[in-house]
Amino acid sequence: MLKHNKGNQPRNAAAALDKFEPRGALGPIEDRSEYENRLTALPPDQNQLAQESTRLADLCQYFSQQQMDIPPEIVEQIAGLSKLATAERIRALTDINRALMEYLNDVGEDPGIRQ
Repeated sequence: MLKHNKGNQPRNAAAALDKFEPRGALGPIEDRSEYENRLTALPPDQNQLAQESTRLADLCQYFSQQQMDIPPEIVEQIAGLSKLATAERIRALTDINRALMEYLNDVGEDPGIRQ
């Protein structure tokens, strides 16, 4: 009986991981509008956390594309996010995102990110 269960294990594990593949329930979402639709289905605190996390991801992507380093003090704040409760994490993310936008405003003359 043990041998039979072990034989099924890889197949079950593969099926469990399929949900993380593209178009799976937990897979990457390529379409921004589909992503935003999924956000609206979340409870309010999770929705706000997801929105602030998305802003941070967008800012990090911009920094990467511009080949800019994020200031070390902000990197330290980002590293400590996982230790915070949800409400504190949302406040910290809001502050981090604001600090990154102010940093971009201070260092660049390029109006590419300003609206």
